[in-house]
Amino acid sequence: MLILASAAEVTVVSKEARRAGKRVGFVPTMGALHQGHLSLVRTARAQADVVITSVFVNPLQFGPTEDFSKYPRDAEKDSAMLAAEKCDYLFLPSVEEMYPPGATTWVNVEGLSEKLDGHSRPGHFRGVTTVVAKLFNIVQPDFAFFGQKDAAQVAIINKMVHDLNFDVRIVVCPIMREADGLAMSSRNAYLNPDQRKQALVLYRSLMRVQTLADRGESSSARLKVAGAQVMAEEAAVKLDYFEIVNRDTLEPVADISGGALVAVAAYVGSTRLIDNILVTGKGNAAEPR
Repeated sequence: MLILASAAEVTVVSKEARRAGKRVGFVPTMGALHQGHLSLVRTARAQADVVITSVFVNPLQFGPTEDFSKYPRDAEKDSAMLAAEKCDYLFLPSVEEMYPPGATTWVNVEGLSEKLDGHSRPGHFRGVTTVVAKLFNIVQPDFAFFGQKDAAQVAIINKMVHDLNFDVRIVVCPIMREADGLAMSSRNAYLNPDQRKQALVLYRSLMRVQTLADRGESSSARLKVAGAQVMAEEAAVKLDYFEIVNRDTLEPVADISGGALVAVAAYVGSTRLIDNILVTGKGNAAEPR
Protein backbone atom coordinates (compact mmCIF):
# COMPACT_ATOMS: atom_id res chain seq x y z
CA MET A 1 0.00 0.00 0.00
CA LEU A 2 1.28 3.45 -0.92
CA ILE A 3 0.64 6.46 1.30
CA LEU A 4 0.00 9.73 -0.52
CA ALA A 5 -0.22 13.16 1.08
CA SER A 6 -0.76 15.25 -2.05
CA ALA A 7 -4.13 15.68 -3.76
CA ALA A 8 -2.37 15.97 -7.10
CA GLU A 9 -0.67 12.59 -6.59
CA VAL A 10 -4.00 10.92 -5.83
CA THR A 11 -5.60 12.39 -8.94
CA VAL A 12 -2.76 11.12 -11.11
CA VAL A 13 -3.00 7.62 -9.61
CA SER A 14 -6.75 7.49 -10.18
CA LYS A 15 -6.56 8.80 -13.73
CA GLU A 16 -3.88 6.26 -14.63
CA ALA A 17 -5.97 3.42 -13.20
CA ARG A 18 -9.08 4.44 -15.10
CA ARG A 19 -7.07 4.99 -18.28
CA ALA A 20 -5.96 1.36 -17.93
CA GLY A 21 -9.60 0.29 -17.74
CA LYS A 22 -9.61 -0.29 -13.99
CA ARG A 23 -12.49 0.62 -11.68
CA VAL A 24 -11.57 2.85 -8.74
CA GLY A 25 -13.27 2.35 -5.37
CA PHE A 26 -13.02 5.03 -2.70
CA VAL A 27 -13.59 4.82 1.07
CA PRO A 28 -13.51 8.22 2.81
CA THR A 29 -12.90 8.04 6.58
CA MET A 30 -11.80 10.17 9.52
CA GLY A 31 -9.51 7.43 10.79
CA ALA A 32 -9.59 5.69 14.19
CA LEU A 33 -10.52 2.71 12.05
CA HIS A 34 -12.57 -0.24 13.29
CA GLN A 35 -14.26 -3.23 11.70
CA GLY A 36 -17.06 -1.03 10.39
CA HIS A 37 -14.60 0.94 8.28
CA LEU A 38 -12.77 -2.21 7.24
CA SER A 39 -16.03 -3.77 6.03
CA LEU A 40 -16.29 -0.85 3.59
CA VAL A 41 -12.75 -1.50 2.38
CA ARG A 42 -13.54 -5.19 1.90
CA THR A 43 -16.64 -4.33 -0.12
CA ALA A 44 -14.60 -1.90 -2.20
CA ARG A 45 -11.95 -4.59 -2.72
CA ALA A 46 -14.66 -6.94 -4.02
CA GLN A 47 -16.25 -4.41 -6.39
CA ALA A 48 -13.32 -2.35 -7.64
CA ASP A 49 -9.89 -3.00 -9.14
CA VAL A 50 -8.11 -0.21 -7.27
CA VAL A 51 -9.04 0.83 -3.72
CA ILE A 52 -8.20 4.26 -2.32
CA THR A 53 -9.00 5.10 1.31
CA SER A 54 -8.67 8.57 2.79
CA VAL A 55 -8.03 9.37 6.44
CA PHE A 56 -8.76 13.00 7.22
CA VAL A 57 -10.24 14.46 10.38
CA ASN A 58 -12.24 17.24 8.76
CA PRO A 59 -12.34 20.39 10.90
CA LEU A 60 -15.24 21.87 8.92
CA GLN A 61 -17.74 19.35 10.28
CA PHE A 62 -17.01 19.99 13.96
CA GLY A 63 -18.82 22.72 15.88
CA PRO A 64 -16.98 25.10 18.24
CA THR A 65 -17.90 23.00 21.30
CA GLU A 66 -17.33 19.59 19.68
CA ASP A 67 -14.48 17.11 19.88
CA PHE A 68 -12.18 18.01 16.96
CA SER A 69 -9.06 18.42 19.10
CA LYS A 70 -9.57 15.16 20.99
CA TYR A 71 -10.97 13.08 18.12
CA PRO A 72 -8.94 9.83 18.14
CA ARG A 73 -6.02 9.80 15.71
CA ASP A 74 -3.60 6.95 15.07
CA ALA A 75 -2.29 7.12 11.51
CA GLU A 76 0.23 4.33 12.05
CA LYS A 77 -2.40 1.89 13.30
CA ASP A 78 -4.86 2.92 10.59
CA SER A 79 -2.21 2.39 7.93
CA ALA A 80 -1.38 -1.09 9.19
CA MET A 81 -5.07 -2.08 9.25
CA LEU A 82 -5.61 -0.85 5.70
CA ALA A 83 -2.51 -2.59 4.42
CA ALA A 84 -3.77 -5.85 5.94
CA GLU A 85 -7.01 -5.41 3.94
CA LYS A 86 -5.00 -4.95 0.72
CA CYS A 87 -5.99 -1.33 0.25
CA ASP A 88 -3.93 0.02 -2.64
CA TYR A 89 -3.53 3.66 -1.64
CA LEU A 90 -4.02 5.66 1.55
CA PHE A 91 -4.64 9.38 1.04
CA LEU A 92 -3.42 11.09 4.21
CA PRO A 93 -3.68 14.84 3.60
CA SER A 94 -2.99 17.69 5.98
CA VAL A 95 -5.60 20.35 6.74
CA GLU A 96 -3.53 22.78 4.63
CA GLU A 97 -3.59 20.36 1.68
CA MET A 98 -7.39 20.10 1.80
CA TYR A 99 -8.07 23.75 2.62
CA PRO A 100 -5.31 25.98 1.22
CA PRO A 101 -5.14 29.57 2.50
CA GLY A 102 -7.87 31.67 0.94
CA ALA A 103 -10.32 28.81 0.33
CA THR A 104 -13.84 30.17 0.86
CA THR A 105 -16.12 27.80 -1.10
CA TRP A 106 -18.71 25.64 0.65
CA VAL A 107 -21.08 22.95 -0.65
CA ASN A 108 -24.44 22.86 1.12
CA VAL A 109 -27.46 20.66 0.41
CA GLU A 110 -30.38 22.92 1.29
CA GLY A 111 -33.42 21.33 2.90
CA LEU A 112 -31.67 18.13 3.98
CA SER A 113 -28.65 19.38 5.89
CA GLU A 114 -30.81 20.82 8.67
CA LYS A 115 -32.54 17.53 9.50
CA LEU A 116 -31.69 14.87 12.12
CA ASP A 117 -28.03 15.34 13.03
CA GLY A 118 -27.98 18.58 11.07
CA HIS A 119 -30.62 20.03 13.39
CA SER A 120 -28.59 19.10 16.46
CA ARG A 121 -25.25 20.08 14.92
CA PRO A 122 -25.76 23.26 12.82
CA GLY A 123 -23.25 23.50 10.00
CA HIS A 124 -22.11 19.89 10.41
CA PHE A 125 -23.37 18.60 7.09
CA ARG A 126 -22.14 21.66 5.23
CA GLY A 127 -18.68 20.61 6.38
CA VAL A 128 -19.34 17.01 5.34
CA THR A 129 -20.57 17.80 1.84
CA THR A 130 -17.78 20.31 1.26
CA VAL A 131 -15.04 17.81 2.09
CA VAL A 132 -16.73 14.91 0.28
CA ALA A 133 -17.18 17.04 -2.85
CA LYS A 134 -13.48 17.92 -2.72
CA LEU A 135 -12.49 14.30 -2.19
CA PHE A 136 -14.67 13.17 -5.10
CA ASN A 137 -12.98 15.74 -7.35
CA ILE A 138 -9.53 14.66 -6.15
CA VAL A 139 -10.05 10.88 -6.29
CA GLN A 140 -12.54 10.76 -9.19
CA PRO A 141 -13.78 7.30 -8.14
CA ASP A 142 -16.18 5.03 -9.95
CA PHE A 143 -17.62 3.86 -6.61
CA ALA A 144 -17.65 5.44 -3.15
CA PHE A 145 -18.50 3.39 -0.08
CA PHE A 146 -20.36 4.67 2.98
CA GLY A 147 -21.83 3.05 6.07
CA GLN A 148 -25.55 2.88 6.80
CA LYS A 149 -24.86 4.00 10.39
CA ASP A 150 -24.53 7.54 9.07
CA ALA A 151 -27.95 7.39 7.43
CA ALA A 152 -28.56 11.14 7.26
CA GLN A 153 -25.12 11.62 5.72
CA VAL A 154 -25.93 8.98 3.11
CA ALA A 155 -29.16 10.75 2.12
CA ILE A 156 -27.40 14.11 1.86
CA ILE A 157 -24.46 12.80 -0.16
CA ASN A 158 -26.82 10.97 -2.54
CA LYS A 159 -28.67 14.24 -3.07
CA MET A 160 -25.43 16.15 -3.63
CA VAL A 161 -24.22 13.56 -6.15
CA HIS A 162 -27.52 13.78 -8.03
CA ASP A 163 -27.75 17.57 -8.00
CA LEU A 164 -24.11 18.23 -8.97
CA ASN A 165 -23.84 15.41 -11.53
CA PHE A 166 -20.95 13.63 -9.87
CA ASP A 167 -20.04 10.60 -11.95
CA VAL A 168 -19.80 8.22 -8.99
CA ARG A 169 -21.96 5.42 -7.70
CA ILE A 170 -22.66 5.56 -3.95
CA VAL A 171 -22.59 2.12 -2.32
CA VAL A 172 -24.16 1.90 1.15
CA CYS A 173 -22.95 -0.92 3.38
CA PRO A 174 -24.69 -2.42 6.44
CA ILE A 175 -24.03 -1.29 9.99
CA MET A 176 -21.38 -3.35 11.73
CA ARG A 177 -22.19 -4.11 15.37
CA GLU A 178 -20.41 -5.44 18.41
CA ALA A 179 -21.58 -8.83 19.71
CA ASP A 180 -24.05 -7.11 22.07
CA GLY A 181 -25.54 -4.94 19.32
CA LEU A 182 -23.74 -1.63 19.85
CA ALA A 183 -23.07 0.03 16.51
CA MET A 184 -19.34 0.30 15.87
CA SER A 185 -18.10 3.87 16.08
CA SER A 186 -14.76 5.59 16.58
CA ARG A 187 -16.41 7.54 19.40
CA ASN A 188 -17.05 4.33 21.36
CA ALA A 189 -13.44 4.71 22.50
CA TYR A 190 -14.56 7.65 24.65
CA LEU A 191 -16.87 5.46 26.76
CA ASN A 192 -15.86 4.14 30.16
CA PRO A 193 -17.11 0.64 31.13
CA ASP A 194 -20.33 1.94 32.73
CA GLN A 195 -21.09 4.20 29.78
CA ARG A 196 -20.38 1.34 27.41
CA LYS A 197 -23.22 -0.62 29.06
CA GLN A 198 -25.51 2.42 29.08
CA ALA A 199 -24.94 2.96 25.36
CA LEU A 200 -26.72 -0.30 24.56
CA VAL A 201 -30.03 1.47 25.19
CA LEU A 202 -29.85 2.95 21.68
CA TYR A 203 -29.91 -0.49 20.10
CA ARG A 204 -32.58 -1.74 22.53
CA SER A 205 -34.85 1.14 21.57
CA LEU A 206 -34.51 0.30 17.89
CA MET A 207 -35.13 -3.38 18.54
CA ARG A 208 -38.30 -2.47 20.43
CA VAL A 209 -39.55 -0.64 17.36
CA GLN A 210 -38.55 -3.57 15.15
CA THR A 211 -40.44 -6.00 17.37
CA LEU A 212 -43.60 -3.89 17.29
CA ALA A 213 -43.30 -3.46 13.52
CA ASP A 214 -42.94 -7.22 13.15
CA ARG A 215 -46.20 -7.58 15.08
CA GLY A 216 -47.98 -5.28 12.64
CA GLU A 217 -47.72 -1.85 14.25
CA SER A 218 -47.33 0.76 11.52
CA SER A 219 -48.07 4.06 13.28
CA SER A 220 -44.92 6.15 13.49
CA ALA A 221 -46.32 8.08 16.44
CA ARG A 222 -46.84 4.92 18.49
CA LEU A 223 -43.50 3.47 17.44
CA LYS A 224 -41.70 6.68 18.39
CA VAL A 225 -43.32 6.64 21.84
CA ALA A 226 -42.25 3.04 22.33
CA GLY A 227 -38.68 3.81 21.32
CA ALA A 228 -38.49 6.88 23.53
CA GLN A 229 -39.83 4.89 26.48
CA VAL A 230 -36.96 2.43 26.16
CA MET A 231 -34.48 5.30 25.96
CA ALA A 232 -35.95 6.76 29.17
CA GLU A 233 -35.09 3.54 31.03
CA GLU A 234 -31.44 4.63 31.03
CA ALA A 235 -31.50 7.82 33.09
CA ALA A 236 -27.83 8.61 32.49
CA VAL A 237 -28.35 8.76 28.71
CA LYS A 238 -29.71 12.03 27.30
CA LEU A 239 -31.89 11.57 24.22
CA ASP A 240 -31.17 13.95 21.36
CA TYR A 241 -33.78 12.65 18.94
CA PHE A 242 -35.80 9.56 18.09
CA GLU A 243 -37.32 9.97 14.64
CA ILE A 244 -39.03 7.91 11.95
CA VAL A 245 -38.48 9.42 8.51
CA ASN A 246 -38.24 8.78 4.80
CA ARG A 247 -34.77 7.39 4.11
CA ASP A 248 -34.20 9.72 1.14
CA THR A 249 -35.86 13.01 2.12
CA LEU A 250 -35.46 12.65 5.91
CA GLU A 251 -39.01 13.99 6.23
CA PRO A 252 -41.18 12.47 8.99
CA VAL A 253 -43.59 9.76 7.86
CA ALA A 254 -46.96 9.09 9.46
CA ASP A 255 -46.58 5.33 9.18
CA ILE A 256 -44.02 2.80 8.02
CA SER A 257 -46.19 1.11 5.40
CA GLY A 258 -43.92 2.40 2.62
CA GLY A 259 -40.74 1.70 4.54
CA ALA A 260 -38.90 4.07 6.85
CA LEU A 261 -35.66 4.97 8.56
CA VAL A 262 -35.83 4.74 12.35
CA ALA A 263 -33.02 6.88 13.74
CA VAL A 264 -31.84 7.69 17.23
CA ALA A 265 -29.14 9.96 18.66
CA ALA A 266 -28.21 10.37 22.32
CA TYR A 267 -25.48 11.57 24.64
CA VAL A 268 -23.79 8.99 26.81
CA GLY A 269 -21.84 11.21 29.16
CA SER A 270 -20.38 13.80 26.79
CA THR A 271 -20.21 11.35 23.86
CA ARG A 272 -22.86 11.67 21.18
CA LEU A 273 -23.80 8.37 19.55
CA ILE A 274 -26.15 7.57 16.67
CA ASP A 275 -27.83 4.41 15.40
CA ASN A 276 -30.65 3.43 13.07
CA ILE A 277 -32.55 0.64 11.40
CA LEU A 278 -34.47 0.47 8.14
CA VAL A 279 -37.93 -1.07 8.34
CA THR A 280 -40.35 -2.04 5.61
CA GLY A 281 -44.11 -1.92 5.74
CA LYS A 282 -44.11 -5.69 6.27
CA GLY A 283 -42.13 -5.45 9.49
CA ASN A 284 -38.87 -6.69 8.05
CA ALA A 285 -35.57 -4.87 8.18
CA ALA A 286 -34.78 -3.26 4.85
CA GLU A 287 -31.48 -3.82 3.09
CA PRO A 288 -29.14 -0.86 2.56
CA ARG A 289 -28.86 0.22 -1.04
